[in-house]
Amino acid sequence: MIIVHGVLHVVKAKRPRALDLMQEMATASRLEAGCVSYEFYASLTNPCQFLLFQEWTSVDALQDHFQTAHMEIFLEQLPSILDGEIVTRRYEVRQQQGRSTAKDDVDSETDRPPSAPTLSVPKIIH
Repeated sequence: MIIVHGVLHVVKAKRPRALDLMQEMATASRLEAGCVSYEFYASLTNPCQFLLFQEWTSVDALQDHFQTAHMEIFLEQLPSILDGEIVTRRYEVRQQQGRSTAKDDVDSETDRPPSAPTLSVPKIIH
């Protein structure tokens, strides 16, 4: 899974237009193949600061996202609403190989199966 995290600041007077652009972008992006989630969140302390959070099934799905018509429109209109640069980070989350639990595992202290299976811990690569 690919996670994209970004922070952007918008011009105060352009905030209503920014909200419209973000809504349009999120709605269209969520319909794309490979999009798990696509959200913008407003800061509680600065109404002109937004967090962008995206989850994609693969790098290829994310790359395809950059080629869409709605991304082109968003990028064309973005400079008119921004107050500064966008800072983004991309993370790849993978499940560790070789970790599993047996169905008949028993908690030695209670002689009962564990209440929840032990899951692999995701590995974050930045």
